Amino acid sequence: MKKKIFIWLPFVIAIALVVGIAVGYLYPRHNVVKHTSTGTSGNKISNLLGIIDAQYVDTVDINDLVEEAIPQIVNGLDPHSAYIPAKDLQLVNEELEGSFSGVGIQFSIQNDTIMVIAVVPGGPSEKIGLMPGDRIVEVDDTAFVGKNVISNDKVLKKLRGEKGSRVKLGVLRSTSPEMLTYEVVRDDIPVNSVDVAFMVNTEIGYIKINKFGRTTYAEFLNGLAQLKNKNAKKYIIDLRSNSGGILEVAINMINEFLPKNQLIVYTEGKAFPRSEAVSNGSGAFKEEQMVVLIDEWSASASEIFAGAIQDNDRGVIIGRRSFGKGLVQNQLSFADGSAIRLTIARYYTPSGRSIQKEYELGHGEEYEKDILNRFMHGEFDNPDSIKQNDSQIYTTRLGRTVYGGGGIMPDIFVPRDTVGVTTYLNTVINKGIIYQYAFKYSDENRTLLSAFKDYKELQNYLEQQPLIREFATFAAAQGVKRNSEEIRESQELLTNYIESYIARNILGDNAFYPILLQEDKTFLKAVEILDKDGGFPTLGE
Repeated sequence: MKKKIFIWLPFVIAIALVVGIAVGYLYPRHNVVKHTSTGTSGNKISNLLGIIDAQYVDTVDINDLVEEAIPQIVNGLDPHSAYIPAKDLQLVNEELEGSFSGVGIQFSIQNDTIMVIAVVPGGPSEKIGLMPGDRIVEVDDTAFVGKNVISNDKVLKKLRGEKGSRVKLGVLRSTSPEMLTYEVVRDDIPVNSVDVAFMVNTEIGYIKINKFGRTTYAEFLNGLAQLKNKNAKKYIIDLRSNSGGILEVAINMINEFLPKNQLIVYTEGKAFPRSEAVSNGSGAFKEEQMVVLIDEWSASASEIFAGAIQDNDRGVIIGRRSFGKGLVQNQLSFADGSAIRLTIARYYTPSGRSIQKEYELGHGEEYEKDILNRFMHGEFDNPDSIKQNDSQIYTTRLGRTVYGGGGIMPDIFVPRDTVGVTTYLNTVINKGIIYQYAFKYSDENRTLLSAFKDYKELQNYLEQQPLIREFATFAAAQGVKRNSEEIRESQELLTNYIESYIARNILGDNAFYPILLQEDKTFLKAVEILDKDGGFPTLGE
């Protein structure tokens, strides 16, 4: 309701001014209120708020008016400038800072109850004995279950807090007939941005990065070093669904792969003259073959990374066209703890192209529909459906043609995989039933499954179990009618998802990704290219 009021407010004010002029002429002079100047247009908003505070007929909360007005003003700019209220700023910053204070668990809400999926090694919960499979039903002696009681946001607010503060948890465990009580002292919990690093085969190392935060560069170097120690000679860098983060971090990571004096990225804006980032030649991975994976959700710093590798002909980009965010934001803080992320410049790849897709000021909703429009136009299935901007043609160091004006187009396009995708599969995915079944299976067989020390042993065991039959029965109990034909058509994908999530519940991401990627066509294409020593682009690509 407040938003509607704000939208109509300018029209109401305009009408009031017209009526006020008419009334001023009709009524006698002694009824006219003397008006004072509100000053220059630059102070118009602050003056208006002062007038309202001083003269409005009723008492209003000026702070509330400000909190309503600022987002509307910022929304009139580009789609990536944003206002962050004080209550949300800490959570937003934690994603990039690399740590927060909490109890140290990964959780999922199932059957209106908090389920502990994993405990952070060395974290507060592990130290006091919390275990995967536990159900948290009380927080500080108050019941904390039920559909209308818990949500992801509410759980985070309850479990996170200042370092050193305490929280009392009531826990149900399958091996205990009574509720267990634990008092957890909150501590710093790392937020990892490198999901996994593992050897695909004897030569190829794979590393997946979910964002570019304060700790990402160190995590990235650690992951690369682990792979190199295992004799990796070629690398797959997976930036799919990575929405970006801190520009400087991406620059440092790219520097690891480039010889000296190669342009990485440059930025330029109205108040910010051109600033260039150039490789210094200190990188430890300048000679190895590499492939970078991107998709339609790879944005910002991910596109800087892919664009620098592509324009310098340092590696091969595989996947689908990236999001198209080429704007640089600077975060400015206000005294009340809120902040604004304001776009201050555009960034450009080494060839000079802007990756930013088109937008209109104040039309953020249309901008966000771009991904849906690309899907509807068939871009995810066929590269011929992609509209290249022929007015923005650039060349790489080798002379290969690349295009500006809307994301990074991969060197090798891989369409979305529709083989085995059925209505049944989409339904069980959208309802979270695969995840629920995997958790239930893991919980009921945890002692047995925990005996397996690596994903290969675990997967070999799972492949001998009637998972699909049991899953179909479980899904039917959740309201998804059994469809034998579609289950048969989706069997490989269903098996892959179920095994992956069971593996994650038991052994973590180091087991989850190696299994999940076995059915990933983009990943498999990258392996194929590197197996053929195709990790360096040629002019024909």
